[in-house]
Amino acid sequence: MSKPVIIIEAKREGYSIEQAENEREAITVGELMQMLEGFDEGTKVYISNDNGYTYGSVTEYRIREDWVDEDE
Repeated sequence: MSKPVIIIEAKREGYSIEQAENEREAITVGELMQMLEGFDEGTKVYISNDNGYTYGSVTEYRIREDWVDEDE
């Protein structure tokens, strides 16, 4: 029997947030919430790394807020 899961594919885009933003603008929290609203609340979320070679789970301890200097 299969069960649904949500996979977020990670892509290495740089060694800093600034480098990653140069590649593509990140989505906002609101946009992420809209994308997830159609899924059942009990659906587990995982990160796919290295084109699906490795996986990791998203836990409350792995989500954090940080600050980026907009002047740089």
